[in-house]
Amino acid sequence: MRCAVLDDDKAQTELVAKLLADAGHQCEVFHQGRSLINRLRQDTFDLLVIDWNMPGMSGIEVLENVRQGQHATLPILMITSRSDDEDVVMGLAAGADDYIVKPLNTTIFMARVEAALRRAQLNKPQKSTASYGAYTFDVPTETATVHGETVKLTAKEMALAMMLFENMSRPLSRSYLLESIWGQSPEAETRTLDAHVSRIRSKLNLRAENGFRVLPVYSYGYRLEPTNAQSSDGGADEMAA
Repeated sequence: MRCAVLDDDKAQTELVAKLLADAGHQCEVFHQGRSLINRLRQDTFDLLVIDWNMPGMSGIEVLENVRQGQHATLPILMITSRSDDEDVVMGLAAGADDYIVKPLNTTIFMARVEAALRRAQLNKPQKSTASYGAYTFDVPTETATVHGETVKLTAKEMALAMMLFENMSRPLSRSYLLESIWGQSPEAETRTLDAHVSRIRSKLNLRAENGFRVLPVYSYGYRLEPTNAQSSDGGADEMAA
């Protein structure tokens, strides 16, 4: 998972970043709230860990800003020295998924990180079969069924399709998709991604009349959006084979 850590205490951010990296997560550190907000306009993260007491833009202001934007459902943990009941209530009311008081207990912190990711269903094991409305995906055979018609996908096309469907309506940045599916850095050539999006849009006939469409997010990436043609019972219905 890709995590962002916001704290003006460099020793604290180094500790949190190391804990996350040791658990297999990628981590990017920020020391100013505005820097993190600007980065979120360009990139996708799976988890934010933010401190409250920050110079300039406070952690609460960052939290409220994120919750009002396109990352409204992003898991966010607040770590802070503010331990009064009123502060805890304010942090959770502003949109934090969990509130952790410093000094950090590393074992408890990592347990809460994994719990937050589980709740967001971002680290769930990949299902062998998944259904969304008229679409059924068989991951092991790299095939999809659309209105009864079987469509053969490549491994990368299947991975991209599943990434979009599993993150329905969530904007995903180009760098996030490239790193997650191709293992490429954010600076890598993105024409490959654009070509694959075009191919799955064509192969799967991702059009409004079929219930889903892939939309570009300007200067950011892509998102898969359900349309009015999607039936009321056409949400994700995932089954392990």
